[in-house]
Amino acid sequence: MSSFSTLFGQLKTELQKAVVGYDQLLTDVLVAVFAGGHVLLEGVPGLGKTFLVRTLSQVVGLEPGRVQCTPDLMPADILGTHIVNENEHGRRVMFFEKGPVFKNLLLVDEINRATPKTQAALLEVMQEHAVTTGGERHSLPDPFFVLATQNPMEMEGTYPLPEAQLDRFMFKIRVPFPDLESLVEISRRTTGFAEPRLESLVSGAELKAFQKQLAETPVADPVARYASRLVLATHPEHPGVLPEVQRFVAYGSSPRGLQSLIRGARVLAAVNGATAVSTDDIRAIAHVALRHRIILNFEGEAQQVKVDDLISRLLDQVKTPAQEAA
Repeated sequence: MSSFSTLFGQLKTELQKAVVGYDQLLTDVLVAVFAGGHVLLEGVPGLGKTFLVRTLSQVVGLEPGRVQCTPDLMPADILGTHIVNENEHGRRVMFFEKGPVFKNLLLVDEINRATPKTQAALLEVMQEHAVTTGGERHSLPDPFFVLATQNPMEMEGTYPLPEAQLDRFMFKIRVPFPDLESLVEISRRTTGFAEPRLESLVSGAELKAFQKQLAETPVADPVARYASRLVLATHPEHPGVLPEVQRFVAYGSSPRGLQSLIRGARVLAAVNGATAVSTDDIRAIAHVALRHRIILNFEGEAQQVKVDDLISRLLDQVKTPAQEAA
């Protein structure tokens, strides 16, 4: 997999021509893309979340689509709708006019501004990669990814995502505010008229081929059991869990959390040039794979418990196979 490791580095370098900083964020997003998962980007406005998605579509060679969520957005605005039109014989028939979801890389901007009805329209899209309307099923392009953004600060006029939809995102990635050096570099790059020329380094067909190849990366039973114990440790009713989990957590991660850990770790192992997944790969993506799948109870919300801190404690508590053997 040395060729994949080289390509991954080239993709990241190409993205960094346009996106300043965010080294870990770019790694996580690319890992999700090669694992075939959807990504939720959370951050305040102005941090380049939308720009990142546009840049990614150019570098990975995917056709982009965009939905700007507002409270008056309807499901048909995303999925498409049936319209009356004339066919080649001049007869009036119903045609399905495809919506913006019929693209390879769909940006759903400010997803928490859409109403629950519109958010629900994305459930089938994200899970089944298809749209069912008027008794007809329409398949989406392959590969297909959703990259959604949300603002964690502004709560007025927003509708928090239901757990079922959050669970369909492979990763939830927090977009941090840039540091001083990154801000200076942003001022140099973005206050002129010249835009960086980005090269498309991989096609959709090549991306699918890599995904199939990466899915065959071996995962030893002890590593799979470690990932499973990590997921079980997020459940407050499971015996032997942390006191903080029992006290502050209402619901732990679903099996999709385990799938995200394994799929993401396979890509990360290949990036590092390894031939099999290690517990270090699992640990490296535990935060982005689990943070949106651990639901706090009322006391946890009231105490403003940070889920990331809980995951860090879990990583300290759950022993790796090497630690158990010692």
